Amino acid sequence: MSNKKVIISSADEMFDLGVKLSKELSSSDVIILTGDLGAGKTIFAKGIGHGLGHQVVTSPTFVISRIYKGEPNFIHIDAYRLLGSGQNSFIDLDFESYLTSSIFVIEWGKEFVDSLTDQYLEIRISPGQDESSRVVEYLPIGNRWSELQL
Repeated sequence: MSNKKVIISSADEMFDLGVKLSKELSSSDVIILTGDLGAGKTIFAKGIGHGLGHQVVTSPTFVISRIYKGEPNFIHIDAYRLLGSGQNSFIDLDFESYLTSSIFVIEWGKEFVDSLTDQYLEIRISPGQDESSRVVEYLPIGNRWSELQL
């Protein structure tokens, strides 16, 4: 997969895009969500979680991470409060031990992803032409994502 952009016009479409991506994910996959506050990262992550069978997915903003048990596990991380603290603050949380049995979705995770993997899908969300629209850009890193079709 090369870089791809999609225009989203509502929060419901953002959620549905997350559900769609979830159908392509498997253990050890890491998704990095980037974008400004309020861009739609958490809504996208909730869609992924829903697509993986978790009916209620809540924001991990204040607890940093939430682990949803399943086959595979779904680990949703909001690394915003760790920004600027260096990779060790992320490494100390020991997420690496879950890597082979889990799908990771990490908001604000660009600074920390190298401590987990060198193969990930960055999803960059930016403002669209009006208040409710967004541009969602897929940036595949590594061979794992070369065949992904969305």
